[in-house]
Amino acid sequence: MRPVLLIGHDDWETFGVAPSTLQTAGLPWEEHMAHRGAALPDLGAISGIVLYGGAMNVDRTDDHPFLADERAFVRGAVDAGVPYLGICLGAQMLARALDHPVYPSRIREIGFKTLHPTAEATDDALMSVFRDGDEVFHWHEDTFPLPEGATLLATGDEVPMQAFRYGSAAWGLQFHFEVDRAELDLWLKTAGEDTVKAWGTTTEQVQEEAGRFIDGHESRARELFGRFWAVVRGRA
Repeated sequence: MRPVLLIGHDDWETFGVAPSTLQTAGLPWEEHMAHRGAALPDLGAISGIVLYGGAMNVDRTDDHPFLADERAFVRGAVDAGVPYLGICLGAQMLARALDHPVYPSRIREIGFKTLHPTAEATDDALMSVFRDGDEVFHWHEDTFPLPEGATLLATGDEVPMQAFRYGSAAWGLQFHFEVDRAELDLWLKTAGEDTVKAWGTTTEQVQEEAGRFIDGHESRARELFGRFWAVVRGRA
């Protein structure tokens, strides 16, 4: 079985609950930290891709040259039918790889927000894990329109674009469904209280929200990853 590729963009990326669910599924994986300059593997050498978040806009290719390589890589994966799951920046990268713009949202989302799956999510292989009113974790300031030919799978109260599917094996989820409590605490500590306040909340408030919602959040993440690994295995 060819490995699943987990692509991160920050030194503090832990890949959330994905590694433990890969281990449970009996699938091999490789971790690729894009910002460190290593070349991406050949698409024929991997069975699936999970592209994680990052602090940069997808078009900042002058400051982050690896973003241009990623865009081409993601487009190649979509065209080749390699299962793809994009999270936050990864969702934006999928939209951009499909030639759609990514731009600052009118609202910077941070903390747990209410998700509204669409009717199309009911039968979706991944997004059917969510129910209307589930709380999911956000930390982003960019958004994008629904790519042409894509299926909208979830909306939010503040930022409409939350999840979509393109074709039968490529998903983009704007929210950080993957985080567990340990990773969330690490992100807050790394950012610092001043940064969190600049985003319009406090570390205490986010941690209070996590105390109420993180258990269900982690449970759904494990289920969603398990479903994605089943897609990967089915197409291998």
